[in-house]
Amino acid sequence: MVFESDKVMFEIYKEATYEGRYKVVYFTELQDHNKEYEISRAMAGEHFYDGFIKNYGKERAKEVINRILERLNNGEPVTPAEVEQELRPYFPS
Repeated sequence: MVFESDKVMFEIYKEATYEGRYKVVYFTELQDHNKEYEISRAMAGEHFYDGFIKNYGKERAKEVINRILERLNNGEPVTPAEVEQELRPYFPS
């Protein structure tokens, strides 16, 4: 059984600015001082992909997400299905 504390909820989104850069927000890691601001930024952007990664080993999953963001921001076509495939080893059971 997976508990809420065993996973991290995230979203990859495209900013609603002229640059339109892809960003990620890890909702379950937000603190009170930045929670409202970060959620507002994500909600104003264009949704690309969301899901959960295991808390255990999350640093490796974040490295994968950062590489995906780099690819997207360099104009490489990446589909949500590709993101899911790359992150599958880090999904909670």
